Amino acid sequence: SNLAVLTADSSEALGLAWTAPAVQTQSFVLACSDETTLLTTGTKLTFRMPYAFTVSAVRASLTTVATGGTLVTVDINEGGSPILSTKITIDASESTSTTAATPPVISDPNLADNAEMTIDIDDVGSTNAGKGLKVYIIGVKA
Repeated sequence: SNLAVLTADSSEALGLAWTAPAVQTQSFVLACSDETTLLTTGTKLTFRMPYAFTVSAVRASLTTVATGGTLVTVDINEGGSPILSTKITIDASESTSTTAATPPVISDPNLADNAEMTIDIDDVGSTNAGKGLKVYIIGVKA
């Protein structure tokens, strides 16, 4: 069939089989601050999607952790509308959102080709805001 890939398969009589191509996960890794300046709130990055994309996961990391009672909170928007119903958070004294007490929830996984995207910081640590924010958008080309 269209787009099938010929692969080696020892269970087949001739050692070959036509199969559906493997879906390749991709990531956009976006630097949303420099490495030395404390984070501040606001829109930190604006870019356009290079093609339609289906989001399966999002995360964020810091090179210098934030401290205090306030979480680092990050939002991702497509054309001004949030794609997350629960924003990305990085807990105090943590360097990644993958260990956050509250994981992000993707409410709009379908990003359009050429969509204007923004990354916003909504909250920063209350004692030390942290530094070196990166945001990761993970998924597949649609």
